Amino acid sequence: MPPNRLELAKDSTTSWLTTSDGVRLAIEEIGAGPPILLLHGLTATRRYVVHGSRALDRAGHRVIAFDARGHGESDPAPTVDAYDYDRMVEDAAEVLAQLGVERAAVVGQSMGAATAAGLAIRHPELVSALVAITPAHRGEPSANIPRWDRLADGLETGGPDGFLDALKPLRLPERYESAVETVIRQRVGRHVEPAATAAALRATPRTAAFDGLEGLETIAAPTLVVGSRDDADPDHPLEVARTWADRIPNAALMVEEEGESPLAWRGGALSAAILAHLAP
Repeated sequence: MPPNRLELAKDSTTSWLTTSDGVRLAIEEIGAGPPILLLHGLTATRRYVVHGSRALDRAGHRVIAFDARGHGESDPAPTVDAYDYDRMVEDAAEVLAQLGVERAAVVGQSMGAATAAGLAIRHPELVSALVAITPAHRGEPSANIPRWDRLADGLETGGPDGFLDALKPLRLPERYESAVETVIRQRVGRHVEPAATAAALRATPRTAAFDGLEGLETIAAPTLVVGSRDDADPDHPLEVARTWADRIPNAALMVEEEGESPLAWRGGALSAAILAHLAP
């Protein structure tokens, strides 16, 4: 198959798009209207940005989501170094180009937030607005590489259960542990090629989406940063979200109230916040 060819699947909302380096990405499109591109986090899939909420397309938007290379139904990268942020930024740009989208609002969670910021910095003409959900990236390789390698080893050798074992201990009240473990198993179990996801787990945190936190200061798109007070999620500290909101010109910060469940995981409420940000 030649690169840059879009194939329609039997399911009318799903297609496969081949990137310039030969990676086939699984794409899902719903709705019509001003486009929104959704970018998911590391070890997640396209379904885990607004968590099944249909509020965005029902509000009159064309919602585009895809599984990052090595995730979900998408192909592995051809080499380990092709899981870097440079390539993922270009994947996002290629998806928009191949779908005929000149500009889109870009919504990213965690790894997707870093990719979205990289896209806004390198291709500002493509990004009409930016929503960064629980950003963790500081514009440099991760300072906790052993953790990512441990999670990769767990996934590669033990599948979802191995990943979960490597993730423990979970910092949760006991009454929530079983439900959260089930969600993690379901999310990680969506990867067709777990070894590819493990390779991404090792490779992506060793790269940078932009050049230091000062790189955020060049973002021109109207930006909403969604932080989280969730103490059970040490990988997405609220202070990073606050730093992003401080660094990005005229950015707004939104965080759930004390005692509330994280806004980042409530699809309907999160979608409402996105729509409010995009409103004229």
